[in-house]
Amino acid sequence: MATHSISTVSARAALKPRHEPYWHKLAQGCHLGYRKLTNQSVGVWWARYIEPGTNKKSHHSLGSFAHLANNQKFDAAKRDAEAWFAHIGKGGISAAKTVRNACENYVSHIKTTKGDSTAKDIQKRFDGYVLNIERFAETELSKLTPAIIGDWRKRLTELPVTQGRRGRSRQSKSEQNDSNTPKKRTASTLNRDMTPFRAALNLAFKDGWVTSDFAWKGKLAPVKSADQRRNLYLDKTQRAELIAAAAGNIKAFLHGLAVLPLRPGALASLHVKDFDARLSQLTIRIDKTGQRKIKIPPQAAALLSGLCEGKIANASIFSRADGAAWDKDSWKGPIKEAVRAAALQAEVTAYTLRHSVITDLVHSGLDLLTVAQLSGTSVRMIEAHYGHLRSEIAMPALEALAL
Repeated sequence: MATHSISTVSARAALKPRHEPYWHKLAQGCHLGYRKLTNQSVGVWWARYIEPGTNKKSHHSLGSFAHLANNQKFDAAKRDAEAWFAHIGKGGISAAKTVRNACENYVSHIKTTKGDSTAKDIQKRFDGYVLNIERFAETELSKLTPAIIGDWRKRLTELPVTQGRRGRSRQSKSEQNDSNTPKKRTASTLNRDMTPFRAALNLAFKDGWVTSDFAWKGKLAPVKSADQRRNLYLDKTQRAELIAAAAGNIKAFLHGLAVLPLRPGALASLHVKDFDARLSQLTIRIDKTGQRKIKIPPQAAALLSGLCEGKIANASIFSRADGAAWDKDSWKGPIKEAVRAAALQAEVTAYTLRHSVITDLVHSGLDLLTVAQLSGTSVRMIEAHYGHLRSEIAMPALEALAL
């Protein structure tokens, strides 16, 4: 059988179009192929692996490498093919996997590692802006390109943000009209929405479902400086005024946010069984960073003890009047009313309390690692948003060095 070179631009240009790729042997059982169906079509690169002993053939599309110059494509295709052969040699899969498969795999992974609630939230995000695009969802991971991912990101950026039906049902009519109005997706929201999809693709890459992350590594990079320092701060007096102005069960929820550096969602998810009064220990089961345990001071322990009294183990510690747990849709209205009653800035939210508490912890001189562990975030994020406060703590320490 005649052999044809595919290693140079001129050699590939001279090839006659055909369905079967022109194969170039790289090693025993390992071949790199190039196929062009018509003179006008873009050539596509393939890898073929022949299993020793059985002669079973597995094929893998490497794509067109359209983003590269023609004289760079052979080397790039050879590199990706060799990575795939190495993956197969280690027992990796040869079957094609799609974007949908990657999303399903990631949701399953999160359900196992972080629980049903977090998995449901991620599934909702995927359903809303990944899996609802049928053609994109069925795209094989190996065929993703920076252009395809870039188009998806552009679509997401332009997708307006609206509040869900469940949240509107708990709002006043004026609030419903406001939430019905589509709002531009901010850079911070875009970053938050891209995170699970990027994580799903990275998990697929880690699991050997695809041999390169080039298609999305750059295109799904977060917008820099989208999450600027939190500037809205409430001192202890203002926090006390907000709690005093709150009506009904939201008062206890605000009190909890004022004495514990937890995310509102993590606080709302706490159950009676999560608080060990004897050890003054709280187990946070549902949070972005997974499960953790923290010791709490007497004041916070007294608050939780009072809220847990008379409740069953599976009851919510911080509950609404009907016994149901708070969520982001149900706490917004009551907190807004409390903010107005306390004559505070209208921009104050549940997260303002978390920011204020973390600010006080950092300002007190507590090391950033401990602050990060208590609040369920990374030292990097604490440094990014609160590191500037350390300069005020450092000055007295430097002055103490004076001779």
